[in-house]
Amino acid sequence: MTTTRPFRWESACQTHTGMVRQINEDACLMLPHAGLWLVADGMGGHAAGDLASRIAVEALRDIPPPASLGAFVDEVRRRLEAANTRLLQEAARLAKPTIGATVAVLLAYRNHGVCLWAGDSRIYLYRDRRLRQLTRDHSQVEEMVAEGILSREQAENHPAANIVTRALGGADELELDTGIHELRDNDVFLLCSDGLYKELGDTDIAPLLEGKDIRQTARDLVDLTLHRGARDNVTVVVVRILMTQPPGAASPGPATMTNG
Repeated sequence: MTTTRPFRWESACQTHTGMVRQINEDACLMLPHAGLWLVADGMGGHAAGDLASRIAVEALRDIPPPASLGAFVDEVRRRLEAANTRLLQEAARLAKPTIGATVAVLLAYRNHGVCLWAGDSRIYLYRDRRLRQLTRDHSQVEEMVAEGILSREQAENHPAANIVTRALGGADELELDTGIHELRDNDVFLLCSDGLYKELGDTDIAPLLEGKDIRQTARDLVDLTLHRGARDNVTVVVVRILMTQPPGAASPGPATMTNG
């Protein structure tokens, strides 16, 4: 059977409660047939955070394969906006100030990848032995770093390090940032909750993404986080992009996408 996709992908997910927390409020979703992967990190305390991340997963679980990149992004936005409304309603019903979740979503369509996110869950790209963070944290300390108030080193241990400025369920209107990237053969994307990068630096993460077995890569990332103390829940999704068309073969035209 032939395929019109210039790339295929393989993916793996691992999640763990960590060494300190009693409940895992993280969640992950892999829909390789649709080209969608998600990490969500719930907030709101006992049971509420777990509910929030579960609602994020449920919002996208049955999304159909996309007809175009623009339609794909629009549908993901629409579904997450509906989940945002549902979380606001749940918070009111349970008399909680906030029931929310940070979200990081990776979409793959033909030769393009799209990142959508709210909060401090991250998406990294490992390409040509170089690790690059594709998302910018929506957090108080990140804003202070951007304004020159804090250095990157000071931000890591700042008392406000856990305070996010955007999240699913965090406000009446959901604000998602979006980034579009051209896919290349052997690209490796890493989606993760903050429980990973609180314990591991780039120099810890990058060598593990060299592994050929991505299931083992996902396990190794979580295992090293646990070895470092895993003060928070930790969740990773690893996605490897593999070329299915030889170089020089006809490829789809440029992608078009609108921001909602």
